[in-house]
Amino acid sequence: MFFIMGINQGRKDFQNDQLVICEHCGSYGRYQVFMTYMCLSLFFIPCFKWNRQYYVRTTCCNTVYALDPEVGKRIARGENIEILPRNLTQIQAGCKSRIKTCENCGFETQENFEFCPKCGKKF
Repeated sequence: MFFIMGINQGRKDFQNDQLVICEHCGSYGRYQVFMTYMCLSLFFIPCFKWNRQYYVRTTCCNTVYALDPEVGKRIARGENIEILPRNLTQIQAGCKSRIKTCENCGFETQENFEFCPKCGKKF
């Protein structure tokens, strides 16, 4: 008799429709909530999960935050609660820069333009 077992890492995405103004880039975005975990499988059937961690990613600039575990558990149960800034700890900054300033005319923008919308000079 033999056993087929394994340990792997999993991810589960949760539905969350909260619109926010991102603290990192200043754009409108939405929070994408997900959970990562380790899982023991026996005969390819998940049996035991541990090391559950909850994260939030913004859709505007992909900044990743660690979510308070109590709030994460409530979202996992299906509760529709508001995620507050005090529930988040930034882990990874997004790729979008905050403000670009044109050297020619001084125009400031938060968008990721290649050329200045006011004078047309390349950033």
